[in-house]
Amino acid sequence: MSASPLVGWDDIAAVAPDGLAVLDCVGRFVRLNPAAATLLRADAEGDLIGAPSPFTLVEGAAECRTELLEVRSDEQVAHWEPARGPRREFAYRTRGLPADPKFTVVSFRDVTDEWHRQRRIAAIARTSIALASEGSLGSVLDAVAEQIVQADGLAGVQILTLDSTGRELRLMGAAGLRHWDGFLDRLLECRDRGARLSMLDALKERRPIVVPHRWAQILKDPAWEPLHAYLGELNWDSFVSVPLMARGRPEGVLNAYFAPGQEIGSRTLEFLAAMAEQAALAVDYAMLLQREREGARRNERQRLARDLHDSIVQQVFSIGMQANAVGVLGARDEAVSAEAVRAFADEVGTLSRTVLADLRAMVHELRPASSLRLGLEDAVTTLVKSTENRTGLSIRLECGQEVDTVEPELAEDMYRIVGEAIHNVVKHAEATTVSIRLAVHDHTLAAAIRDDGRGITESGGRRAAQENEDGEAATATGHHGYGLRTMRERTERWGGTMRIRSGARSGTTVRVVIPLPVRVPESPPGSEGSGSIPSAVPLRETENPARSGS
Repeated sequence: MSASPLVGWDDIAAVAPDGLAVLDCVGRFVRLNPAAATLLRADAEGDLIGAPSPFTLVEGAAECRTELLEVRSDEQVAHWEPARGPRREFAYRTRGLPADPKFTVVSFRDVTDEWHRQRRIAAIARTSIALASEGSLGSVLDAVAEQIVQADGLAGVQILTLDSTGRELRLMGAAGLRHWDGFLDRLLECRDRGARLSMLDALKERRPIVVPHRWAQILKDPAWEPLHAYLGELNWDSFVSVPLMARGRPEGVLNAYFAPGQEIGSRTLEFLAAMAEQAALAVDYAMLLQREREGARRNERQRLARDLHDSIVQQVFSIGMQANAVGVLGARDEAVSAEAVRAFADEVGTLSRTVLADLRAMVHELRPASSLRLGLEDAVTTLVKSTENRTGLSIRLECGQEVDTVEPELAEDMYRIVGEAIHNVVKHAEATTVSIRLAVHDHTLAAAIRDDGRGITESGGRRAAQENEDGEAATATGHHGYGLRTMRERTERWGGTMRIRSGARSGTTVRVVIPLPVRVPESPPGSEGSGSIPSAVPLRETENPARSGS
């Protein structure tokens, strides 16, 4: 005799934690359990009977999602727009009812928050990749804004940055909003008419500012009339402004426009804060690069000014003196010997050739990329000749046969390293001779620059320097130290090493060794995997180069 069940299946369905629904052959609800009614935002189980469901009955017709942290990859996805509340996302499975094939049983669960978290994690990861790319600041901030819109389904996002003075805002990134050059001008007009700008509050208070139902407030406020048409193009409701903080100071703001029905909870604010931090890192890095480039340009201008004064200006002055001497002789109405004329001509010719050589060397230094097309050896040779003409130093240069095969970018860095080493000798060493060796061997590019002058001192001059256990001189400070630091940075950029030996009697030797990049060869045609592997603030809008023509 079979035992009767202790609990009926209807009782089990009534307490099941997941939603259970029975659909007819065209996908309409026939029956729902209490959990299903709750997930679908129905007031009672019978309210949706006969209504179309969001579930697809054909096996595999809906998209099967296997995203980050998703383990139930056999589930399909459905989107549900309830009569009240925001849109929901359901993960579901379907099974035909064996007793009657016209009906289908669906079990489903709400994964809206779970997938929001996954999309936010992916957005942060993709933004980090964008920060590591070499794109412009505008393109990076556009990517950040786009990731926020895609991750949370926001109506739109704007990212504005402060300039170096901290007094002017610039629109640098946006997604979901039409790019309009007049936006900040109209925003300034609204402020002058008495409108309160929440982004300025976020900057001042250095915290997120949340304004529920902001669009309704703006529509009712005549001070916002200049932006009614533009902001009306966006289907939005609430507004959040988050400051971009870097090194304890605000670098700009992130403005988020929420679609109607979207909730602004603590997790949403945490996500916006994380993305604002990513944007702030991009802004801070761009400003650091700008300051570094400005400093490099300033140092280069100062060095060129010194070189012009030390060589070309003095040589041109000498040419002028020779011309004056010829003029004085001519004014005497006396015959001038041919020998004297030849002496004057030779002197002026020598000075002219020296000036021309120095000018060519400076052109090489100003445009190393074009000069290095002729090869690293020719570029360094020109630099050596110019230095000898200008300073009287005796420089011996030896170059290996494969030096000119080095790729242009690495060749430029090595050229700069050698040039800075020569400059340090001229400026500090009081040397008479310098030897330079460049060679490629054992798949490395090596350089050695040795002088017979004074050693490196910590004060930036030259005298015997204390050496560490590796024989490397203590790092100098001042301009000399800046030059050594620049040389080391260029070396380490390629994974190389730089060693310095310095002594009172032995002069200074700089050795640089840089491993050459290894290129992956192409696979033979037809082989598996063939192909190559690629190695209270004024506002003003400024032109964004990344968006020219938008």
